[in-house]
Amino acid sequence: MPMLHDPSKKRHLLILDTINSIRKFFSLKTTTCYILCLFIVMFTQSTNASSTCLYIASYHQGYEWNDGIARGVDNVLAGKCKVDKYFMDTKRNKGEAYYKKSALEARAYIEKTKPDIVIVSDDNASKYLVMPFYKDAALPFVFCGINWTVEPYGYPYKNATGMIEVAPIRPLLKEINNVLTSTSSGIYLSADVLTEHKDYERYRKIYEREGITLKGVFVKSMAEWKKEFIAAQSTNIDFIILNNNSGINDWSEQQGRDTAQEYSTVFSVTNYDWMMPYTMFAMTKLPEEQGEWAAAVALDILDGATPDSIPIVANRRWNIFVNTQLLDKADIKLPPHLIHKAIKTGM
Repeated sequence: MPMLHDPSKKRHLLILDTINSIRKFFSLKTTTCYILCLFIVMFTQSTNASSTCLYIASYHQGYEWNDGIARGVDNVLAGKCKVDKYFMDTKRNKGEAYYKKSALEARAYIEKTKPDIVIVSDDNASKYLVMPFYKDAALPFVFCGINWTVEPYGYPYKNATGMIEVAPIRPLLKEINNVLTSTSSGIYLSADVLTEHKDYERYRKIYEREGITLKGVFVKSMAEWKKEFIAAQSTNIDFIILNNNSGINDWSEQQGRDTAQEYSTVFSVTNYDWMMPYTMFAMTKLPEEQGEWAAAVALDILDGATPDSIPIVANRRWNIFVNTQLLDKADIKLPPHLIHKAIKTGM
């Protein structure tokens, strides 16, 4: 996995190098140099603080993944750049016509507000907004949350760099094998949306190479999810991946909890922490990591770095969760090392 780029460290080193160069050139004394140092740092911070950083989310405000990225962006940019946010809402509203309309509206918003830099999250913003309208343009972009690969969008551009989003498929499979005595088949149950089909194909190919058959089941409604969840408990499978309920517009948390509590017998896993009320075990990506990295890179670019000089990287941090209530109900025992490291839910 690529090394994580640290733009804030690079920025501080550049400031120190500049100060040392000025001190040596003018033979400044320590006190004078200190005053000059303070002035340069204040000037650099005030320059960023007067800039506008626009965060454009592919999905809607209230979607937990988007909100986590936004928290990461806010954590880093607070007091350093004026943050504006725009939501394309392409998770609840589906179809090419809406995606293109939403992208045109986002483009109009950019042209109206004239931000100094734009951070975009998830695939649709890159596919429908950045690639057709801003490839190699003057306005700099930092993307994050793109699933697995940037190849479909032709990144990197001269004006764009970012962080891709990689799920811990192999680490998750390793832990499934540690929990179960035999592993030959599973079901991938998720919302019927583009990103979930994309994720499923990644899982299927990797699991197939390990001799495991993984069946994809995609649903559009709460009733369909309940039906497929219950059916999976009585089929001859070893585990269930409950990947994401986002895109099931009539989702009911209470119905999901009740269904899982009543029927769970097969070992269930996920990559999303918000699926833990219905799932026994999770290894989850951190949306804040995506937002924090993208925001730090945005500051780096505002300080003069060119986007194409900053390498595209992949996320590398995970959280582990266990739902002790569902595990106890199904009488499934986890290895002590997982219990020790995990965040406990369901108690």
